[in-house]
Amino acid sequence: MIAAVAENNALGKNNDLLWHLPNDFKRFKEVTSGHYIIMGRKTFESFPKPLPNRTHVIITRQKDFQYEGCIVVDTLEKAVAACPENENLFIIGGGEIYSQSILFADQLDITRVHHSFDADVYFPEIDPEIWKLTSETFNPKDEKHLFDYTFQTFVRRK
Repeated sequence: MIAAVAENNALGKNNDLLWHLPNDFKRFKEVTSGHYIIMGRKTFESFPKPLPNRTHVIITRQKDFQYEGCIVVDTLEKAVAACPENENLFIIGGGEIYSQSILFADQLDITRVHHSFDADVYFPEIDPEIWKLTSETFNPKDEKHLFDYTFQTFVRRK
């Protein structure tokens, strides 16, 4: 799973991000390029166009939803099954998909935005009994980043 998450676990509001962090976009691109990305339909529709160099797997309950060049399914299980077995796949949102996926994910790549926001979509709690923080890199706010943020990687405890 990969997500940018505020201190209060906020993800977004009105199908949009709550912040603009160019280095987070850069990290997202580096980590997910060349791989399968799984998302809900609303997350997909928040993009101006499909993201380059990635295979999009979209989960939706809309029976007639299709998008050229994308795989469309109606459950998370079908989304995972649509990806090659040895492929690194990334869950990229939204909130409902994250809540379902955290039950079986093996790694969380989180950009922790050091601010709290009013939101209508939230990331699930990261339980320290289940998840071990294995790396973190703090980044102070600057002229391009209005908030301090930390890149964090968590792995599932055995």
